[in-house]
Amino acid sequence: MLDLDQLRTFVAIAESGSFTRAAENVHKTQSAVSMQMRRLEERIGKPLFVRVGRQSRLTEHGERLLHYARRLVQLNDETLAAFDDTELAGLVRLGTPDDYADRFLPEILARFSRSNPKAEVSVVCAPTPNLADMIAEGELDVAIITHVQKKGRKNVDVVRREPLLWVVSARHAVENESPLPLALGRATCDWRKAAINALGDQMREHRLLYSSWNSTAVGAAVLAGLAISVLPESALRPGMRVLTETDGFPRLPECEIGIMRSWHNSSRVTDALVEHIVSSLDNLSVPQAAE
Repeated sequence: MLDLDQLRTFVAIAESGSFTRAAENVHKTQSAVSMQMRRLEERIGKPLFVRVGRQSRLTEHGERLLHYARRLVQLNDETLAAFDDTELAGLVRLGTPDDYADRFLPEILARFSRSNPKAEVSVVCAPTPNLADMIAEGELDVAIITHVQKKGRKNVDVVRREPLLWVVSARHAVENESPLPLALGRATCDWRKAAINALGDQMREHRLLYSSWNSTAVGAAVLAGLAISVLPESALRPGMRVLTETDGFPRLPECEIGIMRSWHNSSRVTDALVEHIVSSLDNLSVPQAAE
């Protein structure tokens, strides 16, 4: 039998990259953590870690185990929550841009619902500037927002960073057109500003062909071969091709995904949802775009 406490410690090490930080996270001494991992390696019969400088990296066997360890720990927590009479209940109001709703929400909401079946989540899809205003006015409890660079907003915790990429249809070559046709967000969109500024620095002729807050509409224009756009790595779709500096396109700033919380209302159910959001974004896999 595998020891769930050992697996929980193993996941903590994998996510923090350090036995020391993991020991703090699971409230154990470093020697106790080391002993747990020796016993886990003996049980698995394979080496799970390799030292790289001061960090502990997973071996190939460790990477394989991590997938199962996360599932086992999660199932254990969900099972206990299902029989916990003190489980969290109440309403939490979540805001997210629509492009993140498709990519992030299925896993976040599914995991949160299984762990907290008595909780209710109300979801609002809106652009980041609108979500920030709703947080400030107390109309939302938590929001997943985008900003390419830090913009001075308060109460923002950046939980994921991704490259912002130029994308085009894999079946078309509109990147060779002049002026360059673009499909971007509305005027206040950070990704739009980054793209326009980068092309301006290159003194490259361009025209805004499509403009929408809706990511599906922008993506449709790209996939139809009508224009190019910019997307974070996790939002790539099948049928899209990434344009790089080799293709003559300038490097773009990183896309930062952050969480904003309202200080008007704070609750345990909101805290639990934020934990699920952070965990989901940490473990998010990146889709493969067409070559």
